Amino acid sequence: MTHNFNFAIEIIGTMAFAMSGAFAAMQKRFDPFGVLIIAFVTSVGGGTVRDLLLGIPVFWMHDIFICGVIFLAAVLAFIVKYFDKKFKVTLFLFDSLGLGLFTTIGIQKGLDAQLHPVICVTLGTITGCFGGIIRDTLLNRIPLIFRKEIYATACILGGGMFLLMLTFTSLSFTYIQIFTILLIVCIRTLAVKYHWQMPKFYTNSNDGEM
Repeated sequence: MTHNFNFAIEIIGTMAFAMSGAFAAMQKRFDPFGVLIIAFVTSVGGGTVRDLLLGIPVFWMHDIFICGVIFLAAVLAFIVKYFDKKFKVTLFLFDSLGLGLFTTIGIQKGLDAQLHPVICVTLGTITGCFGGIIRDTLLNRIPLIFRKEIYATACILGGGMFLLMLTFTSLSFTYIQIFTILLIVCIRTLAVKYHWQMPKFYTNSNDGEM
């Protein structure tokens, strides 16, 4: 059951991030090929960096099914856009969902490699965030992780809770994964809704130095 659930998380996470990348590219009025490229790098960017750090084969290069899922997600994004002209909320929801799903995948990869818990959380954060970093960089905007929004912090808090529950509770691994995903999505949603921000080190937006 755990293996099937992990597979489902990976597929849903891939689709969520691919659609978030496609929506972001459509906001910039990219052509269909550009939308597909942004969808692809958003969905595989974090996992690619993770696998390179672990020294294992990059997951999508040995699984053409993942590429098919990304293509399908991009097409679905075009369909959704046709019915939803103002898809800012939709973009946010898919990005938050992908963040939660991919963070749990990254943590599990670290656990499978028997790495230190802190490194496992780091891998989870990398898996969740780096696709968005590449996406935003290609779209010529400051990545969310470097702005005032709570983004990577949500991954770290969710990852920490994941390991605490794994260590101190008797819940099944699947339930811990589900709780972690929901926690990360909730933190992102509440942070945006209530304007939670990281501490600022600048007196105003024109300051160039601390």
